[in-house]
Amino acid sequence: MAKILITGASTGIGAETARLLAPGNELFLVYNRSVEPAKALAAEAEGLGATAHLLQSDITSEIACIDLFRQIGKLTDSLDVLVNNAGGLVRRQPADALEWKLMEEIYALNVFSLMKITSLAIPLLRKGENASIVNITSIASRHGAAGATIYGSAKNAVDSLTRGWAKELAPTIRVNSISPGVIVTPFHDKVSTPEQMDAWAEGNPLGRNGQPGHIASAITFVIDNDFINGESIDINGGLMMR
Repeated sequence: MAKILITGASTGIGAETARLLAPGNELFLVYNRSVEPAKALAAEAEGLGATAHLLQSDITSEIACIDLFRQIGKLTDSLDVLVNNAGGLVRRQPADALEWKLMEEIYALNVFSLMKITSLAIPLLRKGENASIVNITSIASRHGAAGATIYGSAKNAVDSLTRGWAKELAPTIRVNSISPGVIVTPFHDKVSTPEQMDAWAEGNPLGRNGQPGHIASAITFVIDNDFINGESIDINGGLMMR
């Protein structure tokens, strides 16, 4: 039974990853505002054969991150997998009108929380088996989306952290990142119009946007393959190629 911590677990990619990893495993599902979806997911995961623990936390706060691991420490003394999935664009803003508050919000959600949670998880992961960290980044880190450049730079920082930690934590803990393209999740509800979503689908070589399962299956592949380390894997249908 693997012990797996997933942040941003209540909806979208996090929820689909929890479903895929549920059978026979112990899940620590971290969420913030989406209370009812989180409860429904935990029940579904239990039905799929998991032991599921729901942990509510605003991980943009250092104190909240520390408290989260106090709660986790009461439930387990080790972890096998950390999926740093929580993140968000927050809102779009043009380059000539950037607000300091927005910069702080985006980096707190996408970078600072990920760094703190990873730091707190390392002692538990060092006691785990085939320990693995999977960070979720974004196609925005390389394609320079107008109005989302702060978010893109934050996800680029996560890729840099991934490479550094992959060297620093080896051979005990592997660290990789998955870079999704346009995935149909609640992420886009407040920041992307239906017209934008349609345009991205039309511009994709495969003629469609991705689904959460495309990313969840890539996460499980990286967890299972113990010779992948320090990689950033693009899952975007060919919208962005290296």
